[in-house]
Amino acid sequence: MENLRLYLVTYNVGTSNPEQRLMDFLSITNQKNEKLPDFFSVGLQEVKSQPQNMLMDTFFEDSWTAAIREILDARGYIKLKSIRLQGLLLSVFTLKKHLLNIREIESEYTRTGFAGMWGNKGAVSIRLSIYGCSLCFVNSHLSAHDNQLKDRIEDYNNIIKYQEFHVEETSKIFYHDYVFWMGDLNFRLSEDYDRTPEEIERSILKKDLKTLLEQDQLKYVMRKGEAFSEFSEKDPEFPPTFKFDVGTNAYDYKRRPAWCDRILYCVNSNNYENVTLKVEQLSYKSHPSYVLSDHKPVSAEFVIKIPHPGLRRTTLMSNETVSDQVFSDYSEQVVQFDKITSWEEGEINKACYRITKEIPTKNDWIGLFKENFASLDEYVAYQYINECSVALDAGPPTMDRPQRCELMLPNIWSRCRGNYCLVYFSQCEDKVVSVLGISDPFPIVKTQSD
Repeated sequence: MENLRLYLVTYNVGTSNPEQRLMDFLSITNQKNEKLPDFFSVGLQEVKSQPQNMLMDTFFEDSWTAAIREILDARGYIKLKSIRLQGLLLSVFTLKKHLLNIREIESEYTRTGFAGMWGNKGAVSIRLSIYGCSLCFVNSHLSAHDNQLKDRIEDYNNIIKYQEFHVEETSKIFYHDYVFWMGDLNFRLSEDYDRTPEEIERSILKKDLKTLLEQDQLKYVMRKGEAFSEFSEKDPEFPPTFKFDVGTNAYDYKRRPAWCDRILYCVNSNNYENVTLKVEQLSYKSHPSYVLSDHKPVSAEFVIKIPHPGLRRTTLMSNETVSDQVFSDYSEQVVQFDKITSWEEGEINKACYRITKEIPTKNDWIGLFKENFASLDEYVAYQYINECSVALDAGPPTMDRPQRCELMLPNIWSRCRGNYCLVYFSQCEDKVVSVLGISDPFPIVKTQSD
């Protein structure tokens, strides 16, 4: 078994811009030899969603994702995927060393606002497999106000029921090995709890959080099995994260303080024979220094156990033992590019690669990326494999006898100069993407005639 560290953070940003530095938000300290997680999963709610903002985000990243990506790019992360549903936004980042071992990246969403017709409330999710183990991250914004507990329960159950993925083995949220659910879940203190906001704040100042948690609606519905009963949550040891006067750390007495912002997890521990999957939670905290909205961010860090790289649940048999192979020493590069000396700007260029096992190629494509790309969305140009590639060897490819192929790329990349690389994407369904190979960097230079 090996460990992967995950960092999750949720924040209802209240249509604000990231005007405060986000280092604490990501729990990055800049200390020497700082140990960073393998994955960051960032869930935001109430991101500006006026029509002009949505149109701009079609062509450019929203300001929150751009600010987070800039910090993580400098520390060796790649943005795998972002998904947005109006004000709901979820992004997943990974250390670059894991990229070639991540498969079947897919995102989905479910609307629950106005009986499922509007996306002001609902959930967005991103699922993936890493070293054969499946993860699902969910970010949701559920119905608000103390008296809408039944609506929150209905929201949750509709998300569970209707959100589906294209990967058959993990077509539902709970079919994954690990599920992490975060967001502004909007659970409040019990309606029957006859305390004013001022009285509740006095309990908070006395650090009497245990008494308040006994009135927490989320804990209540989990005990009754009405919603989130499949999940585990460490008891919050931080004060309620809602509702604050914007720009301050003072509670706004228009609403009773409550733990609206939560992070929960679920592990299907027995999906593999002879291996027990486990979650260890390292932290669960709020970030009170952020005063951009009436909520405070909440983060959690986890360590999860992953079976031996390459052993999927369908192939791990009872007579097999688990190796101590280290992740950083393991790379499943299905597509291996030959060294590219250089390309010439504006010319038809070639590249050769080898395939080590059979893969469907109908929807596969090659992307041209700058050498130090920070997101899988940053391709400069792309070309479908079936339009630009030919096999040089007959017969099916194997590890011992890879199939050689040649790419011929038309001159669609004029005005590209500097160092670039090629990335091979396998796309089994419209929404399911895997990275199967990355070339070494190579320069694109001016043509000799220039």
